[in-house]
Amino acid sequence: MQDAIARAGLESIHRKVIEGERLSGDDGLALFASPDINVLGHLANLVRERRSGDLCYFVRNQHINYTNVCNKDCTFCAFYVRPGDPAGYTLSVEDVRRRVEEQIHEPVTEVHMVAGINPRLPYDYYMDIIRAVKSVRPNVTVKAYTMVEIAEIARVGRRPIERVWEDLKAAGLDSLPGGGAEVLSDRVHALTFRLKQTPAEWLSMARSAHRAGLRSNATMLYGHIETHAERVEHLLRLREVQDETGGFLTFIPLAFHPENTEMAHLPSTTGMDDLRQIAIARLMLDNFDHIKSFWIMVSPQISQLSLWYGADDMDGTIIREEITHAAGARTPQGLTRSQLVALIREAGRRPVERDALYRPVAAVAAA
Repeated sequence: MQDAIARAGLESIHRKVIEGERLSGDDGLALFASPDINVLGHLANLVRERRSGDLCYFVRNQHINYTNVCNKDCTFCAFYVRPGDPAGYTLSVEDVRRRVEEQIHEPVTEVHMVAGINPRLPYDYYMDIIRAVKSVRPNVTVKAYTMVEIAEIARVGRRPIERVWEDLKAAGLDSLPGGGAEVLSDRVHALTFRLKQTPAEWLSMARSAHRAGLRSNATMLYGHIETHAERVEHLLRLREVQDETGGFLTFIPLAFHPENTEMAHLPSTTGMDDLRQIAIARLMLDNFDHIKSFWIMVSPQISQLSLWYGADDMDGTIIREEITHAAGARTPQGLTRSQLVALIREAGRRPVERDALYRPVAAVAAA
């Protein structure tokens, strides 16, 4: 492996990894430029095993996308319809409660709720659908609302953000997902998601959530018009916030699916792209405990491989996913617990069932 590291021109980065030294932005660019994906995997695995050993986390979760109505016009989204479109839907509070009841036979420990930005939804709606989930599953962890959705909740409620956090926590919110960041680049923002928060605003909202005592995830939507330099900058900006707050739970690279979007002319990411991005994230985000491989976007098979390229989490059972599948994803809608456990074990890792906050919730019997 030493010869391979030398041929890849990554000896100085290898030394930093061994010594636990922080990588620079230039190091990140060198990792993207390196042709040897297996060397990247080796380096990332050193960090992964230093943090998580041979463990791989998963969760029994349920996704609920409460509306597809959105006024943000993002060019990479195939899920949304504009307000007034007859194809639009918004779940009522009772609909949300019913969705949870329909899966009550599944021992779900996390309910994940995200959706479009529907300007007609009132402030209380966002509180009430959390309460609806908790009324059916009092002990479940509710992970809901991207920073973009939080900005909309504050707008319609005409409340300061500190009050919004208080109200959400009182309703039962336990943590926040990491969506809406897309790529933390002003150039990419202007070209692909200009009606959403700016990168600086997204980061400010994340800081605010963490100060309020809420943990969140962080994401990056990669594989469209962003450059490698912009990907590296995205990771550096997340790392800076994590230095300040320690509030991010995990980082989730999200592979762009172009089908049915305004960028359908672009190619999909390859498995090599996905493994490279996961590995580089693990190497650059030295202050993040976890790196997730979101199997719904990269496939269960690539997620298995990624457990040796820096990832220590495969997300969960999901049950019903709509956003990525609207963009042409051909992965399953969900996996069973036994399927996830088998995938993790087949990859040579040890499964750990968790909740949204990475607290172990059940022992996984040895095979």
